[in-house]
Amino acid sequence: MRAAEVARDEARRTPGAGALWADGFGRVGTRSVQTLALLALVTVAVFALTRLTLVVIPVLIALVLASAMHPLVSWFRRHRMPSILATWVALFLVVGVLGGVLAAVVYAVIHQWDDLVDQAVAGVGELQESLSGLPIEISDQQIEDARTAVTEFLTSSSFGAGAIAGVSATANFLTGFVLMVVVLFFFLKDGPRIWEFLLRPFEGTRYERGQRVGHRVVTTMGGYVRGTAIVAAVDAIGIGIGLVIMGVPLAIPLAVLVFLLAFIPLVGATLAGVFAALVTLVALGPVEALIVVGIVVLVNQLEGNFLQPVVMARSLALHPLVILVALTVGTVLAGITGAVLAVPIAASIWGVIQVWNGPHEPARPAQQKRREVAEGR
Repeated sequence: MRAAEVARDEARRTPGAGALWADGFGRVGTRSVQTLALLALVTVAVFALTRLTLVVIPVLIALVLASAMHPLVSWFRRHRMPSILATWVALFLVVGVLGGVLAAVVYAVIHQWDDLVDQAVAGVGELQESLSGLPIEISDQQIEDARTAVTEFLTSSSFGAGAIAGVSATANFLTGFVLMVVVLFFFLKDGPRIWEFLLRPFEGTRYERGQRVGHRVVTTMGGYVRGTAIVAAVDAIGIGIGLVIMGVPLAIPLAVLVFLLAFIPLVGATLAGVFAALVTLVALGPVEALIVVGIVVLVNQLEGNFLQPVVMARSLALHPLVILVALTVGTVLAGITGAVLAVPIAASIWGVIQVWNGPHEPARPAQQKRREVAEGR
């Protein structure tokens, strides 16, 4: 009997397997294992998404466009237009606008390309003369060697391989565009039904949370795209008028480029100004290029100080550092398209966090939740 009591006392003094994880070091180890498992899961998901960009990117673009067009389709339906007809009308409006802009760009490039080439040749000659007066001597032979190097590159096999890669990229673009249009049609027609189907496994508070999440994502993405489109249109019109007054070739394509680059926050306006200034420098000269830079800066300042705070205040409440990180991650994962999609996705994630526990109740840290449960709240 004495031996049994001694054995029980010894067993109580010996820590079990669960006790080894109950102290501070054990909790740190548990959290470390959980963090590594979560990182492994995220890595696998990101790897799978990067391998399926031909499907993922068109679907994301369709989701963003459908969110932006949702008020228009809803307005058609409220005025007793059949759902299928409202979807087709909205889709044809978008495709018509995009097709019209593309046709205008192609028309401008075809009819102004020869003039741009002639002006570029003259501009290179003027640039060569101006370089001859610099303290650092640049001889005609050095300039000719640079031209020869460019010519050899354009006729080399590496350039041909790049052209073949460009053809492949064009084919992928067309495939993705067709897929995007098809997915956009179904999102516009049956978007709420699709989301309801995805929420079928959930009930009660989880179902209500899913409803809040879906509504906030559509509202945030749609507001961001519509607000950015308004700001981009103002930038494109203002800078385009300035380019036309200055007589810059390809003013319409450059204005369209300004509109597209405006969808990349922080750096888009700068890139647009650089492209416009480079074309003006080659075609007209350095003085005109400086004037174009001044026009770009003036339009961006007016838009940033007066228009953007009003239009974007409710649709994008992110710190500039968060926007910069999102742009970097999106660019690394999916190039320019990722840079365009990264910010609305980040804004949507932040919007979801804001309504996670209620319409006006954001998500709370797990530690705070446990403390409230222990206090009986």
